[in-house]
Amino acid sequence: MQQHSFKTIPRRLLAACLVAASLAGCAGAPSANLKGLPQRVEISSVPFYRGNANHSGAMALAAVLSQQGAPITPGLLDKPLNLPQGAEALDTGIPRVARDYGMVVYPLDKQLDALLTQVAAGNPVLLRYEDGSAWWSEPRYAVLIGYDRYKQRVLLRSGMHRRQLMAFDDFASAWAKLGSWAVLVQPPRQLPAQVDRQRWLQAADELARAGQEIAARQAVSSLNK
Repeated sequence: MQQHSFKTIPRRLLAACLVAASLAGCAGAPSANLKGLPQRVEISSVPFYRGNANHSGAMALAAVLSQQGAPITPGLLDKPLNLPQGAEALDTGIPRVARDYGMVVYPLDKQLDALLTQVAAGNPVLLRYEDGSAWWSEPRYAVLIGYDRYKQRVLLRSGMHRRQLMAFDDFASAWAKLGSWAVLVQPPRQLPAQVDRQRWLQAADELARAGQEIAARQAVSSLNK
C-alpha cells in the first residue's frame, strides 16, 4: 500500500501542475505565436509624461495622442476625463475622450501576445495594471512601448518611469488583476496589426456615434484598401 501511494502522489502533483500551467496560460502568458515577432522592439517616439497614479490615465492618453500629432498635455485632459473624481471610470472615460480627438479606440484580446503583436507593428498599447506589492497596490494606466523576447520583459511608459521593465509573468499577472483591459488609440487610416474586421467596424461605429462621422468613414474605407 505504501508503495502504491508513493507512486500516485507524484501523478496527482503532476496533474495539479498541468492544471495550474493551463490556468496561467489563460491569464495572459505569451504563446508560441511570438516566434514570428522581432526579438526586441521599442517604440521610442511615444512621449513620456511623469506623474503619480491619480493622473496616470491622463498621462497615458496624452502620450498616445501626442504620438499621433495631437497638441495635448496631460493637464488639458483632466477636465474632459473628470479627474480626479472620474478616476474610477477611466476605462470608459479614456475611449470617450480619445474619440473626441477623432481616434479609433480598438480593444485588444486579453492575451499578452496580442499586445506584443501590436507593439511589434509600431502600435503602442494603452492599458491598465495593478502597480505595487503584496502590502500596497493601486491601479495605474500606462503605455506598453516595447518588449524583449530573449529577456522575457515588457517595457512601459508608466508613472515616474520613462522605461519601466517588467518580466512577462509579472506584467501578465498585474494586468490580469484589473481585467486585462488594453486598447489601441489609432488614427482612422491606420489599421492595427492582424486587424479583426468586425471589431474595427464596431469601433468605427462608436466613433460615428461620438459625432466623428468623417473619421468613422475614413476608418471603414481603410479596410478596403
